[in-house]
Amino acid sequence: MTQPVEISFTEIQTDRLAEHEGRVALVLTDPGRLPTGLPRTARDAATRALASKAGQALKAGAVMELAFPAGMKAEALVLVHLPQGASQAEARKAGAALGAKLGKTHTLVYAGNHKQAGELAFGLALRAYDFDAYKTHPEEAADAPAQGGAPIPEANADPQTAVTADAQADDLPDSASAPIGAKASVTVMVKDPEALARHASHAAAVAEGVFFTRDLVNEPANVLTTSDFADRLLAMQEIGLEVEVLDEDELARLGMRALLAVGQGSESPSKVVVMRWMGGGDEAPLALVGKGVVFDTGGISIKPAAGMEEMTMDMGGAGVVAGVMRALALRRAKANVVGLVGLVENMPDGKAQRPGDIVKSMKGDTIEVINTDAEGRLVLADVLWYAQETYKPKAVIDLATLTGAVIIALGHDNAGVFSNDDALADQILAAAKSEGEGAWRLPLGPGYDSLIKSRLADIKNTGGRAAGSITAAQFLQRFIKKDQPWAHIDIAGVALPPSATDLAPKGATGWGVMTLDRLVRDRFEEK
Repeated sequence: MTQPVEISFTEIQTDRLAEHEGRVALVLTDPGRLPTGLPRTARDAATRALASKAGQALKAGAVMELAFPAGMKAEALVLVHLPQGASQAEARKAGAALGAKLGKTHTLVYAGNHKQAGELAFGLALRAYDFDAYKTHPEEAADAPAQGGAPIPEANADPQTAVTADAQADDLPDSASAPIGAKASVTVMVKDPEALARHASHAAAVAEGVFFTRDLVNEPANVLTTSDFADRLLAMQEIGLEVEVLDEDELARLGMRALLAVGQGSESPSKVVVMRWMGGGDEAPLALVGKGVVFDTGGISIKPAAGMEEMTMDMGGAGVVAGVMRALALRRAKANVVGLVGLVENMPDGKAQRPGDIVKSMKGDTIEVINTDAEGRLVLADVLWYAQETYKPKAVIDLATLTGAVIIALGHDNAGVFSNDDALADQILAAAKSEGEGAWRLPLGPGYDSLIKSRLADIKNTGGRAAGSITAAQFLQRFIKKDQPWAHIDIAGVALPPSATDLAPKGATGWGVMTLDRLVRDRFEEK
């Protein structure tokens, strides 16, 4: 997976500010108070900049950069406006502003005794993400193959986020001697580095979960096949997860005909992968279910060519479930959580399912396939039923890049949340709000059932354009047992937005990993 930025914490030594050769960032609770240790020329320049019209307009979490400050060896002095009473979101935004411009040099951050230093470091780590596995770097050019582009990365690479304390000032990296192409690193000067490092270890686990999800969503479909996806999840046995892969023969034996029908036109075998983290004693688990369509052409109901290249992200729900499970294992969560993902590829082929086909689900309901591009709900129907039959969970949450309709309704700022349980829905929305991930509840109701009533089968897989995201959720609810708390989260608009967000560069966001980790921590974890 993508190597996270290495972040360490050290005691305050302001005399290092003038000598550092990379980037220096000053977290200022009061723009008029600069730390000691700055050369007079740099202090005068910073004071002048902060007094300017632009400096006076700085909002909490915003930054101002001075290139090659006089009297300092640094290539840039970054002034970070973050009042002591700043919110978590403002602190993460400030860190993200630093993370977006790390480059290849070492960054020294003076955070003093700021209460939000840990959140600033977390935001920095998230925004510093850079998926460059397929870009040939200058130093690699001589070794690159004559044809065929960048090498394929190791599927099971597993670097850990480094969060350490007590780095000595004399050990700070010299950016001038860093190898070409080396990852940036960050040292944060704080009053109590050991306490902050302990606090940051949880954030490091979550950040790694987010990175894992982003990598999966960003991968091209010729690399992230169903088999490769399953192998990456199997590799997480190394961090303590129990992982089981169900192949096509087993899925057929279980009766998952709806799921199997989606992938029958692909050379990639359909699979269901189950990940178990049982850190909470004898409690019934929370079940997380993810749609994992590694590429979606639409099948026989083929999509338009424009934009189809982004359908590598149609496994985003499975990616989120995998990232959450990774974070829970890394931080040794005291909770029981089972993650289940249905991995398929939806391709047009002589063997592919057709519009008008009728398939039988694991539950036993028959489904008329009106549109083969409404395939994700067929995958989820079988995996949801299997999760309930096998694990008797206390709650079920599924995530999927399910409908374009949810983008029409909510754009790219909010995921759509549907639920049969008000308490569970409220808990999800509260967790999303706490982590700054947009989510909005949309309705369910028996009135929508008429839109997916089939003339020939028990149900049909689409009700047309009207209320498209709601009828998709209404379809899924049919595969939820009576009195089973359940929520469906449609992440089609937030998994791969068209532009960068506060905490992620353009590309996959990893939306949902932080929300679900928070939900587990607040509602399902032993105290």
